[in-house]
Amino acid sequence: MPVDAFVTLSRATAASLECWAVTAPGVERLAAAELERLGIAPGATEVGGVAFAASMAQLRQANLWLRTASRVVVRLASFHASTFHELERRARRVPWAEWLAPGTAAEFSVTSHKSKLYHQRAIAERLAGAAGGGAPPGDGVPVQLFLVRLVHDEVTLSIDSSGALLHQRGYRLEGGKAPLRETLAAALLLASGWDGTTPLVDPFCGSGTIPIEAALLARRIPPGLHRAFAFERWPGHDAAAWEVEREAARAAIRACAEVPIVGRDRDAGAVAAARANAARAGVEDDVDLAQASVSALAPPAGPGHVVTNPPYGVRIGDAARLRDLYARLGQVLRARCAGWTLTLLGTDRRLTGALGIPLTSRLLTSNGGVRVQLLSGRVGAAKASA
Repeated sequence: MPVDAFVTLSRATAASLECWAVTAPGVERLAAAELERLGIAPGATEVGGVAFAASMAQLRQANLWLRTASRVVVRLASFHASTFHELERRARRVPWAEWLAPGTAAEFSVTSHKSKLYHQRAIAERLAGAAGGGAPPGDGVPVQLFLVRLVHDEVTLSIDSSGALLHQRGYRLEGGKAPLRETLAAALLLASGWDGTTPLVDPFCGSGTIPIEAALLARRIPPGLHRAFAFERWPGHDAAAWEVEREAARAAIRACAEVPIVGRDRDAGAVAAARANAARAGVEDDVDLAQASVSALAPPAGPGHVVTNPPYGVRIGDAARLRDLYARLGQVLRARCAGWTLTLLGTDRRLTGALGIPLTSRLLTSNGGVRVQLLSGRVGAAKASA
């Protein structure tokens, strides 16, 4: 970008908003496909997100419906700044009043790479001064997050439209020993190819995230239906249009899941948490949750999908201790789920290899800071004894 170049976004004149759906690494193509299903053309895909152009209505829909994204941001400005004076001067040209409502505090999340300005707190303080007009931070004061990225002295300023991260659907108040984020559970389901028309089983359901996300998907319940968003506090927010859009989404919800959605876990406490979470999500009648070991798994008539996040050594315990569990799971699936599709998260091929089921890596991502593969394959029938 030329040193004198300055690009900024004004809602009053812009034909569309330059948006970015933030995802976990490896999940980008799933988010891009979600955007397409919403009638929004995805743009460039990079590690950690997908670009797209959107109207305000489409931005609201993206927040309401995206199951795999963690937040949606809008780019407000891009410019060169190698000194604090230059940063402040250019930042004052941003139309802050169009985005920051009176009584709202501005918060800046700053990253800097190979730039002369690198002190994150000092950068944030200069930008807060340029923004002006916002309320001072304090208890009970709503906060608007701005994201600032400096690379080679080029500044990109974006505003968060989501507020709380999008995995916070509002139902998972009780977690298990190794909770799975809702966005990653949705990614597992979407990557598996499950479409809500065949049975689904999770033999390690924990606090119920996969079965609950499956029920939301099967009933076409928007994941963001019961939460608030940052864009609702923006100046000029069209609350009437937003309520019409939410009501249309409510009207399209299916009365119930059309197929069995089964969750099992050997931990009674985890199952109790799963049931409480399902009730908060409004899908308690759509999921069959019960305490059971892998050996006691009794799947419904299939074929269908087994989608699960089994324990793995890095997270729970020693991998060698778990090999027998994986081998037993493989035996049970081959005996009772032949012809089904298995999709799971794994970190150790020695463990997943013990299943005795050919698996293909679909994507590489992270779960709780641990690098994991999303693996999928068809379950073959158990071999008859000689």
